This record gives sequence, C-alpha cells and structure tokens, in this order.
Amino acid sequence: MKKVIYVISLFIIVSSCNRRDTSEIVNSKSKITLDSISKLEFKRETKNIDYKVYFQEAVQYCKKNQLNLNKFILIDLGLHSGLKRFFIYDFKKKKVLKSFIVSHGCGNNFWGQTYTKENAPVSNEPDSHCSSIGKYIVLKRGISQWGIKVNYLLQGKDKTNSNAINRAIVLHSWDEVPNNEVYPEGTPEGWGCPAVSNKSMEEIDVVLKENKKVLLWIIKPAPQRVLMKSPPIPHECFRLVR
Repeated sequence: MKKVIYVISLFIIVSSCNRRDTSEIVNSKSKITLDSISKLEFKRETKNIDYKVYFQEAVQYCKKNQLNLNKFILIDLGLHSGLKRFFIYDFKKKKVLKSFIVSHGCGNNFWGQTYTKENAPVSNEPDSHCSSIGKYIVLKRGISQWGIKVNYLLQGKDKTNSNAINRAIVLHSWDEVPNNEVYPEGTPEGWGCPAVSNKSMEEIDVVLKENKKVLLWIIKPAPQRVLMKSPPIPHECFRLVR
C-alpha cells in the first residue's frame, strides 16, 4: 500500500513540475515576443518624426544671421540616446543626408553611464554636467584630447545655452560612443558636450571643413512615447498551451 501511495505522489509531483515548466516557457516566449515588438514599434515611430518645422525655422534663422545656407545640424535630445538623433540636413536638397548617435550630459549622475538615456537632463548652468538646448554656431576647428583629437567650438546664441563657451562645450568624438543604434541600451553620458563616435566624427569633420558658420540646433521636445496595442499571441505559444 505504501508503494502505491508513493508512486501516486511521485506522479502528481512530476505532472505539477511539467505544467509549471510549460507555463514558464509560454510566459518567457510571450515576454520575448512582446519586448521585440515593442522595440520595433518604438523605432518605427521615432523614425517617422517630422522635423519640417525646425528645418523651415533653421533656414530663416541662417538667412537672417548670415550663416551657412548649405548645411545645418539638428540634435534631438527628446529621443532615446540609443537611437540616431544627430542629423545633418542639406538646405538645397531639402533632406537629411546623414544621421549619427550622439551622447548628452550626465547631470547629477555618474559620468560614462546611461542613467538618463530616456530623458536627457538639460541646463545652462556651469558645472551642471548637462547638455544645453538652443541654437549654436559651429566655430573654429581645434585639437581635442578625446577620440580622433578633433573638436569644434560651439557658441551658444540663446538664453538656454549662453554659457557654452565658458563651459567649454564643444563637438568632439569619444571612443565610448557607438557607431550604430543600440536601443534599448543607451549611449554613455559625458559632461554636456555633444560627443559622437570616432567614425561619425570623421564624416562630420569633412562636412564642417567644407562649410563654415554652420548652425547646430539642439532641441528637446516631449519624449517620444508609443502607445502599444496588445499584439496577437504567436502561434508557437498556442501550441505550447495545448
């Protein structure tokens, strides 16, 4: 009798474990699938952002202030730092020629981390270690201690970035900045300079050597958010449930 009870108990335990393992597999597969869909939807949504209003205002600003009317740089800190958000726009062709990853300032967080990848802190205050929004004029080319050893001085033209030169805010490259998008991971954060990858800086350097007094405009609209609809559960999950 004891052997019968033992066998029945063992059968119940094994059956329970199998059901739990199957449930865990289903939940795990569902989570991976939902996460993948969420990432794709986010990237698809952000890549469809219309910057037409900024491009139109930029060309008028450049005409009024006698700045370069060939190229213009827009940096959108409203985007996740793991996405390309540094854009070189061609006024004549009326289109974005190139886009790159760019870092932002760490603020009160540790330098070199990605704590603010979804919401870049901005400030014009000295020692804030933040990026500053506003319009800049790209000035002289200089020598940097970072990346490919090239930087460009940035002169802030708005109240929100008037301390740029005093804060030594420059455009430069940094070994830690990736070449390609790393979303949902973020790009390492510095002390407020717009820093790009070494490969990106080589391309940007060519443009800036050929174009003087370029407008660089850093914006931060409301962070982009995607309202996700519940996607259908993939067929393989149904098969596991059955």
